[in-house]
Amino acid sequence: MHKLLFIAFTILISAISWVFGPRQHQNEREYIVCHPADSPDDMAQFASNPAFQALHLSPLTINYQAQGEMVKFSTPDGTDASGYLVKSKKKSDKWLFVYQEWWGLNDHIKKEADKFYSDLGGDVNVLALDMYDGKSTSDPKEAGQIMQSVKQDRLESIVKGGVNMAGKKSKIASVGWCFGGGWSLKSGLIEGPQNVGVVMYYGMPVRDVEKLKTLNSDVLGLFATEQYISREIIEDFAAKMKEAGKKLDYKIFEGVHGFANPSNPKYDQAMAAEAYGMALGYLKKKYTM
Repeated sequence: MHKLLFIAFTILISAISWVFGPRQHQNEREYIVCHPADSPDDMAQFASNPAFQALHLSPLTINYQAQGEMVKFSTPDGTDASGYLVKSKKKSDKWLFVYQEWWGLNDHIKKEADKFYSDLGGDVNVLALDMYDGKSTSDPKEAGQIMQSVKQDRLESIVKGGVNMAGKKSKIASVGWCFGGGWSLKSGLIEGPQNVGVVMYYGMPVRDVEKLKTLNSDVLGLFATEQYISREIIEDFAAKMKEAGKKLDYKIFEGVHGFANPSNPKYDQAMAAEAYGMALGYLKKKYTM
């Protein structure tokens, strides 16, 4: 009887500990199961992970007077979307789509859009798409929640709406950071034959070979040294691009996730300048081809 009571008590204590005791996600596999994303190539799989959130320090506040203006455009799902547009000085079919970090379309992204516009000579239409439909934040936890709440169908519809606004004759390149780095590549896939280039800063790459086969351009990847979008993931992406018959040039910088963001407290000016030089040189070639 005493032995049976002891066994029952042990089982009860174990059950209580399992339910109420501290439990940490030991690796990405467990976290993905608990927080499934629409796709294994989606950063949303990490968004609620406190360790991943800790990589994203709250951006410094900037007071920026933008050159362009906010515009609205229709999307295939029957609603409107918005974006920050800097129009070419003269009529042009050249477009650069700019994709936000997981914070949303904030002043930092508008400033980066203006910088690309100026450095590309003012003859490229630059459109920073608002992928969160007006939402933005400087809180890492809230950013993760927003990123997980947005639907893939809606995000794709926003991109398609941007393509429609640019017009059937437009030649579109894209650039993005973090969440937007992944969407820069997805944008290239959505743009079809209108796609002329993709720049992705430390974003989760698409690794579906059949999808990559449909990509019209090559890709420039500017990655960081980190656990989540790891060297293994990047090298697998390179292998999948090769299998798909597509060209990928990339560099893994010895910097943290977000190293190229001037509003990031861990911003690295030297690495950011090198990465930007690579991005700008790549884009200039695309618009002169």
